[in-house]
Amino acid sequence: MRGLLALSPILPLILTACAPEPEPPRPRLALDCSLSYEALSAKVLAQPGLLPAPQERGEPYRFYNMRGGGEAFVLTQEGAPGHPAIFKQEAVQEAGRKVMKNTGCAYGDKAGFAQVMAYLESLSAR
Repeated sequence: MRGLLALSPILPLILTACAPEPEPPRPRLALDCSLSYEALSAKVLAQPGLLPAPQERGEPYRFYNMRGGGEAFVLTQEGAPGHPAIFKQEAVQEAGRKVMKNTGCAYGDKAGFAQVMAYLESLSAR
C-alpha cells in the first residue's frame, strides 16, 4: 500500500504520458478566387468541422463556423448585395492582439461586395 501512495504524486504524469497525441491543427482554407463560385463554395462546404449557423428567415446569406472557432465563412444567396460572393473571417494576431481579418471573393456586383465587406469590417472593429 505504501508503494501506491508513493506513486500518487506522479500518477497524473503517468496517465498523461499514455494519452493519445492531440491532433495537429488543420491548415486553414485560403480563398482561391480563381475558382468559380460553385467550386469554391463546394470546397468551403467540404471542410471537416464546418458547422452551419441557423439561417435567419429572409436573409440571403449562409453563415458557417469552424468547430473550435477562429474561422467563419459567409456564402451569399440570390438577393444578397454582391451575389455571388464568398467571405471569410478569421481571428489572427496583429501587434500582440487578436483581431478579425476579413477576405472574400467577388463574383457578382463589386459595389454590393464592397458593401458587405464594409459591414463585416465594422463588426470586426467592435
